[in-house]
Amino acid sequence: MRKPRLPPLGALRAFHAVAGCLSFKRAADQLGVSATAVSHQIRLLETSLACRVCERSAQGVSLTAAGQTLYAGTQRAFAALEEATAQIAHANQPPALTVTTTSNFLTHWLVPRLADFKAQFPQIDLRLHTSVERVDLTQHRVDAAIRYRETPETDLPCTLLHEDRFILVASPTLHIRQLDDLRSVTLFHVEQRHVPADAPDWSHWQRLYGPPDLNINAGLRFSDETHALQAAVAGQGVVIASQLLAQDQLQRGVLVAPFACSLPGARYYWVTGEDSAEREDVVALREWLLRQMASA
Repeated sequence: MRKPRLPPLGALRAFHAVAGCLSFKRAADQLGVSATAVSHQIRLLETSLACRVCERSAQGVSLTAAGQTLYAGTQRAFAALEEATAQIAHANQPPALTVTTTSNFLTHWLVPRLADFKAQFPQIDLRLHTSVERVDLTQHRVDAAIRYRETPETDLPCTLLHEDRFILVASPTLHIRQLDDLRSVTLFHVEQRHVPADAPDWSHWQRLYGPPDLNINAGLRFSDETHALQAAVAGQGVVIASQLLAQDQLQRGVLVAPFACSLPGARYYWVTGEDSAEREDVVALREWLLRQMASA
């Protein structure tokens, strides 16, 4: 049996609009044409089908039995076309760039600079993930990582971004001028620092710089550097903190580094999976990070 010839697509589109709102005028507004043009398409459709699909009366527009059958079909057909079009549009979009890093780095260094990155690369869909656990890049859940470690990764593409130092920072309201002043302020301890191996703590500080009678066991203990920095900004004590993470607060003057002394830190590395290392958006973010870190 020969398949029936389909009506013109333009006529079906006009009918679908009319059936959806039961108004020739509103359908014309949706399609951006005149009501006369819509009427013409409906007549063309009815000629093609050899039956009426809608009736006009003083009360408005209603669908005939054939029109109701046809509308059920156009709903399925146009929904499928819209879905296919959306899939094609999505496939043509550049992939999202998902980066994992630590919460402290994201909060204190990356977030304040994201506006600059988005201004330079508005087309990049950047998605940020934080975790205290090491994310396996070979599982393809993320594209790249900013990692804090002492040595580079040996099994994945790895770029050195920055070599960190740890400095003593405090609120300017504490008026710390010399090392002996540390005896009269609260020492903040940041626990669970796993890198570098020779921890940048008060024991290390006292061993190198003193004062020898400083009570390094006293003070407040924090499990997160962000909270220790916030308490230091509030003038509640002093903390040995990452110079990079304290950089913006030092520039704003809410923290000061009263001594030139510093302790060695670890290094920030940009790490990617093998298959994403040279992707355009991955390279763009890596080069932007290198430029930003060079000015740190």
